[in-house]
Amino acid sequence: MRPQRLTRINQLLRQEVAEQIFRLVNDPDFDAAAVTVTRVITSADLRHARVFVSVRGTPDEQKIALDLIRQQRVELQQIINRKIRMKYTPQLIIELDQSIAQGDQVLSLIAEMEAEHPEWTDSEPPKSTGE
Repeated sequence: MRPQRLTRINQLLRQEVAEQIFRLVNDPDFDAAAVTVTRVITSADLRHARVFVSVRGTPDEQKIALDLIRQQRVELQQIINRKIRMKYTPQLIIELDQSIAQGDQVLSLIAEMEAEHPEWTDSEPPKSTGE
């Protein structure tokens, strides 16, 4: 399968899954505003799709939200089957995306290092001599 087609399928699935999560999950413990579908990676044979979900909150809140979404997996697949014309409806595998938290951790480490070494931010870049 062409990579461009797979990229379009991933984008379409990400958009549809995100929309349906907010419609399907009706639980008082579920904060829809804290959930973001960050990406979808579909296998080349279109049989499986890994759905990465970022959940803002404590690890307990993340686990609750992820469990609630996983409970709706079959219904999500059925809706995707009805709304998106594909040869196969991929089996969804819902996973927690830690990349945003990891990025925040890297940024906080950089901020710490800059606070420990103020000379790094105050110095001017070397001037070129034009040779």
